[in-house]
Amino acid sequence: MLNIFTLVHGRLVQEEIDSLEELSNFQPIWVDLESPTPDEKRWVSEYYGVTIPADAMDEDIEESARFYEEDNGELHIRSDFLVADEFSPQTVRVAFIINLVNDNLRSKGVLFTIHDEDLPVFRLLRLRARRAPGLIEDAREVLLSLFEVDAEYSADALEGIYDHLEVAGKKVLSGDVTDALASEVLGAIARQEDLNGRIRRNVMDTRRAVSFMMRSKMLTSSQFENARQILRDIDSLDSHTAFLFDKINFLMDATVGFININQNKIIKIFSVASVALLPPTLIASIYGMNFQYMPELAQEWGYPYAIALMVASALVPMYFFRKRGWLK
Repeated sequence: MLNIFTLVHGRLVQEEIDSLEELSNFQPIWVDLESPTPDEKRWVSEYYGVTIPADAMDEDIEESARFYEEDNGELHIRSDFLVADEFSPQTVRVAFIINLVNDNLRSKGVLFTIHDEDLPVFRLLRLRARRAPGLIEDAREVLLSLFEVDAEYSADALEGIYDHLEVAGKKVLSGDVTDALASEVLGAIARQEDLNGRIRRNVMDTRRAVSFMMRSKMLTSSQFENARQILRDIDSLDSHTAFLFDKINFLMDATVGFININQNKIIKIFSVASVALLPPTLIASIYGMNFQYMPELAQEWGYPYAIALMVASALVPMYFFRKRGWLK
């Protein structure tokens, strides 16, 4: 899908392009390629003179090749954006191309983005730019605003983790934790830990991208100050992710502790039963080894006496364990 965005009275207006000829009808500041077809890539290359790298969406690209400047003045940035789905969080690679130097190219002052799927950050920026006139002024503002919204999106995701961990904490700290409940809580905690780790990786990647923009001297003075504010916001998110890691570890340790308590209760039952049955076993063994004189055969009271003695020898330890509170 090929979408272009133009500024109309300070608002960002979206147009979907279906042919090469339609590109000549607009002067965009942002060209967005979502899961682009070969034809759409060719249209962009022919009209704007921008070559989209074949490895633009590769996940295994070297880290050192994610931020660089071409000889013709094109700046290339490849950054990961978070999709904070509760059950399957992921990061999606986005390639950015912007040229602010070469006047001979139609691509000057146009931001090109290439990605495989629509992202919450992109949707949120489009919504804001349509409703708030003056929010976007040029291509650099679009790029910087995307990273600003990405930091806000990560902060919202962290708030969601706080809420989920609060619910899990109430279940764990209630004291009545069954194995089924413990399994449910561990699954929820593991999902939040995975999301928290992805958020931490995402803000680290955003920090690197914003730092590259500041070093490239492509920003105006006001945009440079906005970039510094984004970095300060990202620094504040780092402390929250570190605190959440500690909270997650505490809840996991508490949950595992309750599981161990439940297992110890089961083991205690077997321990008490085995100790209580030792005296009857001893008595039965003595009677079974006495071949010269066997009262259970010679006397009528032999068998009832032996059975009563074994029962009594089992009840005495059970009474002692009950008095000590070991059967609770």
